[in-house]
Amino acid sequence: MLRSRVRERRALRVSDAAPSWLGRHRALLVVGCVAAALAVAILVYGNPAPVDSSAFWIIVRSRLVSLGTIVLVSICQALATVLFHTATANRILTPSILGFDALYVLSQTALMFVFGMAAVGMEGIPKIIAQSLLMIAFATVLYGWLFSGKRANLHLLLLIGVVLGIGFGSLSTFMQRLLTPSEFDVLSARLFGSIGKGNPDYLPIAGVIVAIVLVIVWRRRHVFDVVALGRDVATGLGVSYRREVVLILVTVAVLISMSVTMVGPMTFFGFLVATIAYQFTREDRHTETIPLAIGVALVTLLGATFILKHVFAAAGLVTVIIEFAGGLVFLVILLRKGLR
Repeated sequence: MLRSRVRERRALRVSDAAPSWLGRHRALLVVGCVAAALAVAILVYGNPAPVDSSAFWIIVRSRLVSLGTIVLVSICQALATVLFHTATANRILTPSILGFDALYVLSQTALMFVFGMAAVGMEGIPKIIAQSLLMIAFATVLYGWLFSGKRANLHLLLLIGVVLGIGFGSLSTFMQRLLTPSEFDVLSARLFGSIGKGNPDYLPIAGVIVAIVLVIVWRRRHVFDVVALGRDVATGLGVSYRREVVLILVTVAVLISMSVTMVGPMTFFGFLVATIAYQFTREDRHTETIPLAIGVALVTLLGATFILKHVFAAAGLVTVIIEFAGGLVFLVILLRKGLR
């Protein structure tokens, strides 16, 4: 009799624990299943070749480039935005607003201005490394100094970021006006964000870098939870706040540099998916926010790509639509909550 009661209690405990686990991970499971279904649909839907033919798999392999680009961009944008919110302790900000995209536009414009059409032949690993190092240095020197010194102030950061963004944009516009029409056309194609820019030569390099960054971030996710509590609390708990903030900013710079190198600037995409992910997380922990933000980014980008390509035949407008929606969400949240 006693054994039967013990078994009943254990069964009740297991039944009570299962819903709680599913409740905490339900959103992530749903997002993961939807993302997997969309990925398969992008690879096989609309393939004119028979399934048992070699031509079918050739088309599938060609589509893997776009799929790999979407996956990497989703990881970069979602992870960079969540980490940037952690460093700034403010969820209304996005790395692109503070000059990262403007710096990318300036670097591309400067290359075309100095080397002319010869800049077209400079694509490759050295260019990716140079762009990444430039953005890493920009983030480390400027934002690392602002957030780790006595001048750590959100309003000062916004002011300097906006001023630098305007300055970079003005300098880029000046150089663009001095370009020939053919050079300007080539430059405009580079500056326009598009999933079709995915280059198979870039994907292995970017994939390795993003994978390393993702592993480092995941292993330090609990430390970032402490950093999100603020300077005083993090210092009191024994965390080197200055070092961690600089590490986050460097990580953000690496991720954004990989994203803009593959598809061009995307200002509000990361903000959009991070904001949606925050609505479905019960606790403000990176263990929950990071996977869910990446999953939402995958569903958003995969879904937009599939619908615009196969329904509206307008695959080139994917980033335009997403940026428009992200900009609207940003304005709504800004007007409702302000810079808090």
